[in-house]
Amino acid sequence: MEQILYRYNPWWEPGWQLESLHQRAGYLEAMEASLDSRDIVMLTGLRRIGKTTLMHLLIDRMIKRGLAEPRRIFYVSLDDYLLAKSNLPEIIEAYRKIHGFSHREKVYLFLDEVTYLPGYEQQLKNVYDGQRAKVFASSSSASLLKSKKSHLVGRHRLVEIMPLDFGEYLKFSNITISKADRHLTESHFEKYLATGGIPEYVLRREPAYLRELADDIIHKDIAALHGIKALQQLKDFFLLLMERSGKAFSINKLASVLSISPDTAGRYLELFADSYLIHLVPRQGKTNARLLAPKKIYAADLGIRSQFTGFRDLGSLFENYIYLKIKHLGPRYVYQDGIELDFVTDKGLLIEAKYNSAMTAMQQELFRLTPARKKLVINGPHDLKLLETVDK
Repeated sequence: MEQILYRYNPWWEPGWQLESLHQRAGYLEAMEASLDSRDIVMLTGLRRIGKTTLMHLLIDRMIKRGLAEPRRIFYVSLDDYLLAKSNLPEIIEAYRKIHGFSHREKVYLFLDEVTYLPGYEQQLKNVYDGQRAKVFASSSSASLLKSKKSHLVGRHRLVEIMPLDFGEYLKFSNITISKADRHLTESHFEKYLATGGIPEYVLRREPAYLRELADDIIHKDIAALHGIKALQQLKDFFLLLMERSGKAFSINKLASVLSISPDTAGRYLELFADSYLIHLVPRQGKTNARLLAPKKIYAADLGIRSQFTGFRDLGSLFENYIYLKIKHLGPRYVYQDGIELDFVTDKGLLIEAKYNSAMTAMQQELFRLTPARKKLVINGPHDLKLLETVDK
């Protein structure tokens, strides 16, 4: 095992340098700020969204800033078949033995794809309770986290890694928009809406990448993990979800289109949400009404959506983008007497996204009458700066 662990941790030896990687400053700063807390930080989000990269960037930052001695930093990917016969205590014990660290000496553990371990939650709890360690872990499956999180109550916090936003997309694409070229903002933004924010795809633009990613998630994180044999049915269901992105939906209608039972459709929907391929937004209202009302679907990544439905309906893509920007605020949609507004949040922020268009007279009236602490109408990329104040 020692050879495997050295391969994962090249900074234990002299001369190591991290290859050049693009930074995601907001996430990195939040992770660094948590280094002195005891909480297990669980990075979640879509497969290939950059969780592993963020771990390596934080490790690099810790070493360069002298925040930790390199050999006190341990990284391992727990989906490695070479480690399949080892449990977490055995792996960490092997690491501590290499460097002669007792359980009382603080170390920093980066445990990638931790939910691949059977009973991972109990193993993490034992590490938390029995060792002096700061733990960063990752998972691409919300269903595994939901079913096991009771063991980690009070011991962990979730950090969902989102796709690149427009500003990050420009940095990853090495695009600088000068004041003289502000008129080009819209054309760059529309390219972003078509491309999406999966980091590797933004960097490489390989045509088949996003379809292969979606297929990979459907195969590994849904079908294989949950024992579903009807693979083509799952793929057809996902296509329906992408086509209905930005719209309220009926489980019964989805079931009818594919000739499956509403229970099966409901299960599929939950599994796609748990894989982070889609997000579901409830209607604003009292608890009972909210539970009974249809939810709206949003794609987790605009590039994946465009790959499956074609690049069309800029207004809907823009609304989807705004949702992704404010997802952390717990948005709901407003619906009254056949009129709909896009989002209202827990903190009383009302948002209507209109890409170079205007609200109807009836929408304007509902917008005026809906109680809110702050109200925003966002008409295009030039208005995105308004979202910079939404947390304040």
